Amino acid sequence: MLTGFGETCLLFILTLVCALPLGLLICFGSISKIKPIRWLMKTIVWIIRGTPLLLQIIVVFYGPGLLFDYPMRSRFIAVLIAFVINYACYFSEIYRGGIESITKGQYEACAVLGMTKVQAFFHVILPQVIKRIIPPMSNEIITLVKDTSLARIIGVIELITVSQQIVNNYVILWPLFYAGAFYLVFNGLLTLLFGFIEKKLNYYKV
Repeated sequence: MLTGFGETCLLFILTLVCALPLGLLICFGSISKIKPIRWLMKTIVWIIRGTPLLLQIIVVFYGPGLLFDYPMRSRFIAVLIAFVINYACYFSEIYRGGIESITKGQYEACAVLGMTKVQAFFHVILPQVIKRIIPPMSNEIITLVKDTSLARIIGVIELITVSQQIVNNYVILWPLFYAGAFYLVFNGLLTLLFGFIEKKLNYYKV
């Protein structure tokens, strides 16, 4: 089961590392003043959020082979691509909600102080946005932990896959309970971590 545990953790970490910055880029595209870019990003987000992640994994894995006669050779890479795109779109909406919740007066105050738009965003706006998006972001990240089990649909050897193989071979249920305990502990640690981060950011309270 350690092999499955490692594969699950690797998928989780790589998805976060790639999806968090990509989500911010998609967010900037969604609020861009350039209409073609804005509508393109909004359309992509709408499609990704409106279809199941399970279907997206299947499309990413089988799509290149069916459309371009160039099959996806790595099952793990296919799953990772699907996860990154999916969660980047969800993260982008969380970012957008956080950015748009900041009042226009704060941007004006930054301009009065002589700050550039980039300085205003990274030094004044972004810290407040981070504080506001921590709760919804933590919820999505915890969901990501559980969604890693969907990788088994195309044969990636993650924790649930290994557990089920042991159940089928030895006709015992304990491996499934162990897998469930892993998800509980993992998500419990993440809950504590995000609770700690929220307390650290309490100095933004008015």
